[in-house]
Amino acid sequence: MKFEHLIEINDPLNPLADTMTREQLWRGLVLRAEDPKLFVPHLDECTIVELESGSFARRLRYGELVVDDVVYLTPLQEVRYEVPTQGEIAASRLTMTIEAPSEGVMWVRFLYDDGNPVATDEMGKMYEDFKKSAYQEADVDTVKIVRQMAAEGKLDASFLN
Repeated sequence: MKFEHLIEINDPLNPLADTMTREQLWRGLVLRAEDPKLFVPHLDECTIVELESGSFARRLRYGELVVDDVVYLTPLQEVRYEVPTQGEIAASRLTMTIEAPSEGVMWVRFLYDDGNPVATDEMGKMYEDFKKSAYQEADVDTVKIVRQMAAEGKLDASFLN
């Protein structure tokens, strides 16, 4: 199943909305990869097991379930998570891309590929709809946390140095 959606970050037509810089948004998306416990309440542990230029491998523990993945960073543009096939887990991918289609407008595109074919039966379709809803809710929560951190100055370069 493949699924994508956009979340608006900046809208110059809405003067009441807090705006973020591309750098703040980028730092927030990278923080989600480096310290996911801030964003995923049911995650028990995240260990970075290998660090390379432009990527790092992680081990995530959710109770007894352990998932290994690799995060690829394209600075100020994209954070991509790749989960290789492991045990009963199919290979999957999540890509978060920062888009700025015009002056003052900024979005994050979330693109999921869970490695499974599109469901053809009713039960499978219902399960896919549930997963899509859960993904979207998690992404809205991610942006909410990033916005809060940006408002508190925690994503400013001076705060991080």
